Amino acid sequence: MRATRVFTGDDGRSHIEELEIPLVPGRYGALSELAPVEGVIFRVTPEGAELGFHNAPRRQFVITLEGVAEIECGDGTKRRFGPGDILLADDTTGQGHITREIEGPRRSLFLPLAADFDVAGWRR
Repeated sequence: MRATRVFTGDDGRSHIEELEIPLVPGRYGALSELAPVEGVIFRVTPEGAELGFHNAPRRQFVITLEGVAEIECGDGTKRRFGPGDILLADDTTGQGHITREIEGPRRSLFLPLAADFDVAGWRR
């Protein structure tokens, strides 16, 4: 299973990296280790909405359920996220990123991560 991480680089700009979430075979499918989250936020955003450069308010997974959003990083990279895509918003400092709602309304889940959660083992 894959996730896309938006993070702040040494240059203070946001960048994208692809992560591979390790799964282990289980009794019923394959599972990852437990990722400690602090809760869940449900969000609906209208098509055409745009949020200029901003930081993630906290480290959080953003999972798109319906609609399509585009994230533009400080380095100019753009990536679209649709139903089932997993974003790890991890650029809590620096310039941040732009979010554009391309198709909507977009329905998404935000899962704030516990402060000590480390994705180092997920890098490809």
